[in-house]
Amino acid sequence: MTDRPQTPVLDRVNLPSDLKSLTDAELKRLADELRTETVSAVSVTGGHLGAGLGVVELTVALHAVFDTPRDKIIWDVGHQCYPHKILTGRRDRIRTLRMGGGLAGFTKRAESEYDPFGAGHSSTSISAALGFAAARDLGGDPGDAIAVIGDGAMSAGMAYEALNNAGHLGKRLFVILNDNEMSIAPPVGAMSSYLTRLYTGGPFQELKAAAKGAVSLLPSPMQEGARRAKEMLKGMTVGGTLFEELGFSYIGPVDGHDVEQLLALLRTVKSRATGPVLIHAVTRKGKGYGPAENAADRGHATGKFDVITGVQKKAKSNAPSYTSVFARNLIAEAERDDRIVGVTAAMPDGTGLKQFADRFPRRSFDVGIAEQHAVTFAAGLAAGGLKPFCAIYSTFLQRGYDQVVHDVAVQNLPVRFAIDRAGLVGQDGPTHAGAFDIAFLANLPGFVVMAAADEAELTHMVATAAAHDSGPIAFRFPRGEGTGVDMPEKGDVLPIGRGRMIAEGKSVAILSFGTRLSEVMKARESLMSRGIQPTVADARFAKPLDRELILRLAHDHDALITIEEGAVGGFGSHVAQLLADEGVFDHGLKFRSMVLPDLFVDHDAPVAMYDTSALNAAHIEAKILQVLGIDNLDERRA
Repeated sequence: MTDRPQTPVLDRVNLPSDLKSLTDAELKRLADELRTETVSAVSVTGGHLGAGLGVVELTVALHAVFDTPRDKIIWDVGHQCYPHKILTGRRDRIRTLRMGGGLAGFTKRAESEYDPFGAGHSSTSISAALGFAAARDLGGDPGDAIAVIGDGAMSAGMAYEALNNAGHLGKRLFVILNDNEMSIAPPVGAMSSYLTRLYTGGPFQELKAAAKGAVSLLPSPMQEGARRAKEMLKGMTVGGTLFEELGFSYIGPVDGHDVEQLLALLRTVKSRATGPVLIHAVTRKGKGYGPAENAADRGHATGKFDVITGVQKKAKSNAPSYTSVFARNLIAEAERDDRIVGVTAAMPDGTGLKQFADRFPRRSFDVGIAEQHAVTFAAGLAAGGLKPFCAIYSTFLQRGYDQVVHDVAVQNLPVRFAIDRAGLVGQDGPTHAGAFDIAFLANLPGFVVMAAADEAELTHMVATAAAHDSGPIAFRFPRGEGTGVDMPEKGDVLPIGRGRMIAEGKSVAILSFGTRLSEVMKARESLMSRGIQPTVADARFAKPLDRELILRLAHDHDALITIEEGAVGGFGSHVAQLLADEGVFDHGLKFRSMVLPDLFVDHDAPVAMYDTSALNAAHIEAKILQVLGIDNLDERRA
């Protein structure tokens, strides 16, 4: 860890109101110090570094000009908010980012009045800001609403739905388009190319506004140049036309790292705007920190790192990550079957599809932050005779659920969903938890839903999905490294709807779905040393259930416990329904289902989150004792 940087101007700032007493020159120095402090803090905690560094000047200018928390700044994507948190009374805790009991890695309403709207997923800010503006005009909370949207968030359709509605309503609203040419990965799509043309076309470097009705919103010294530029551009199809047609006054592109220009522009726009205004600010992700600027992802997400070198401090593991196992096996399957294609929504690195794309560039598709489109695009690929693997985080699959139902399940199309980050994901907290996919997929007719107990099982499930052509299939796996089991050379195709016995026992059976199996085995080992020998089975499938295995476990034991890394309504609920339908409960079976608690679990290390959720080995052991009616194990042993 390096010494903390010297920040004399930042040291005078406790809240945004303190910025009002600073000169413009001091605000410029403040931005430099804020960037240094952000790098220093994230080097200690790890986190989303690049996006925050790209909005340092915007953060300073917005808080200097607007009156937060009365005026509401909504950050989109929320991981741009680290500099904002430092300026809004949370600097003393900034080195607790994403730690248990510390600051969240995203904006969070419960954390500060300066976070008016929480955001972990992208593209929600304009809708929320418009809601604040409409509420204000109907007598709700006063003040302006400012949406800062960028880092790829403009590739999602929800942003355009909101722009369309905002232009129609005509309410005073500010949208800052933070155009950093990046999302998590390099930009994709026609919209990205359009925005790139806007500011790489020579004359636009001098142009500060080229939009109908926007010239009058600019500071006086800039107005004449903007008028001349606007005349020059008549008949062209660029220059904010899209946003103007949606009803916005468009200003830009402007240099998002020029504090003086931003201050002058925001002060004038704030004083003159009567309707919706979009300011197009060009920024650089990772700005001002060489290792981030030079990284392929501009320092999107990092572990703890050395400030001088930028080298991340990662603990070594003897087991491969689940994501790498998925990627390696998908490539192997694709070598044997040229109909296999990969689809990701702006997460090629996170899902492992970058490795697939490097090997099969024509068979790999990154559609941008557009999960709804990704799912239906995959459905079209399947209908066209290909074998699409839609690799997506569990939390982001939520955004495409109607498409999963309407476009995939109803039509029984063989889309393969590789669901990464299943279960609790750690430092990203509740907005990124993969808690609900079992429940919302296993209730769909015709869907096959699997969960890998370890990395070897994941190998088999990739092979199973590749071979399954009779309908949609999903397999889920967690973030992080595997358990270190021996790996097969090649995946086997599993019989659909068949689980496996792990260990025979008596009295009580535990049926595990997913990677809690390793914790179940720890609990079993502890109990066996005390004379209790549970049976353990791995369900493998939540849909269809292995009826034969479940009914045999119920028949041969006094008690049956299910466990999963998901919310209520998932695997355990389906098992209970089967047992009820078969009349098993009529004969006195004791049944318990261990699931995630009915709350959003705050960010922490994954092991701590599962401890909070009572799903670790000690809790499994306690549940077994409770269902067997053993209050004091020592008394039993005596």
